[in-house]
Amino acid sequence: MPHSPTSEVLGRWSRAAQLLPHVLAAADHAERWPSALRSTGMLLSDAGIYLFRRAELAAARQTLQRALRLKEDVYGPDHPQVAITLTNLGSVLGELHELGAARQVLERAASIFGNAYGPDSEQVARTVDNLGIVLMRLGELPAAHYVLERALHIKENAYGLNHPEVGRTLTNLGDVLSQLGELPAARDMLERALQIKQNAYDPDDPQIASTLNSLGVVLSRLGELPAARDMLERALRLKENTYGPDHPLVATSLTSFGDVLSRLGEHPAARDMLERALAIFEGASYSPEHPHRRQAQQILDDLPRR
Repeated sequence: MPHSPTSEVLGRWSRAAQLLPHVLAAADHAERWPSALRSTGMLLSDAGIYLFRRAELAAARQTLQRALRLKEDVYGPDHPQVAITLTNLGSVLGELHELGAARQVLERAASIFGNAYGPDSEQVARTVDNLGIVLMRLGELPAAHYVLERALHIKENAYGLNHPEVGRTLTNLGDVLSQLGELPAARDMLERALQIKQNAYDPDDPQIASTLNSLGVVLSRLGELPAARDMLERALRLKENTYGPDHPLVATSLTSFGDVLSRLGEHPAARDMLERALAIFEGASYSPEHPHRRQAQQILDDLPRR
């Protein structure tokens, strides 16, 4: 997954929500003035990231596309500032399940960063990390594994073995290994990622939740259902406290938790979780064919009838 916001960033969300309409109105006005294009592009880029974090995906895409056009006009098509916005746009497109488009913009961003800073730069690693997620969602698991191993190697050399950026890539690698069926290796990867994040962040920081969720899924597939339940319950609590009850990231945890409850035979509780997840996905305009929504529906359909 893309970066989760930090607690400090989350503390500014309510203020950002109040300011957003004014920011977009100011950008509309500023776009008419060539001297303001540079600052307007930056402003729109920040607004797009905020909208993405709030799961307002269509608005985030539109805002980041505006920022991209302005930055290309100001800096040219091959500037690192353009690559920054391409990377963020790729994350939004990936979450919208527009995977072909996401892959194209992320590959373009990685190429720009590579030409500007070198192929083993931190900027390349962060973009390739996002590309690995998209390749995983495309079902290109060996390719996803390769690019994430590359990102991990760069980050370990740049930051050291115990940096949160390393933990982020380890989490993504654990997800790929899980999908490849390499469950013990996935568990090891995710346990290392969790240890890094727990050492780096407060216990209630949202950065930890994605790794808890991934580890819970792997433990469930290994048949360790009580341990999986503990992990997923904690992940769900962190996400609800961070994002509120109706965010798609909460729905993904509800889906995983519902699956474990189903395996434990707690079918009424599982049904409640999955129905809530589906309501969140529908409210966030995820199409019935979106893999997150489809997964929740499939688990629900497989539950015994009331």
